[in-house]
Amino acid sequence: MTKLGTMVVAAAAALVLAQPAQAQVTLNSVRVAAADTVALAKFYQGAFGMFEVNRLAVPAGPEIFMNFGATADAAKANKGLPIVLFHRDSDAVKDPIPHVILNVTDMAATASAVKAAGGTMDGEPRPFGNTGIVIGFAVDPAGNRIELIQPKK
Repeated sequence: MTKLGTMVVAAAAALVLAQPAQAQVTLNSVRVAAADTVALAKFYQGAFGMFEVNRLAVPAGPEIFMNFGATADAAKANKGLPIVLFHRDSDAVKDPIPHVILNVTDMAATASAVKAAGGTMDGEPRPFGNTGIVIGFAVDPAGNRIELIQPKK
């Protein structure tokens, strides 16, 4: 190995050793709050085809885990990350930042399903510049915002 090669290897090793060790960190789930988690679970099933996969009894009200699947059993087998519905005292929270972001394949059909399930759309879905992506914002019955993204077809 040349002197320059040795210096490059030594410099790379020094950089690697100087980096702080990072723990394995991954996303566990997304948490959404509502005064009535049972009613909100019905909305997520009707609007997005999600099913209850777990329920924890907590004093304020049940914490309900929802996931995607054609059936409840398929949702339970889904290794994807769940949306966790948990109790809050009031749905009078006004938070303009979307908390859940979902990919959709048909924005018009999803917007219709949101409305049929008791949610609303915050304006009409619209193209995101000239990217071919369509963006929409839904609001569930508890007031949580949901960003919907339809990738370029």
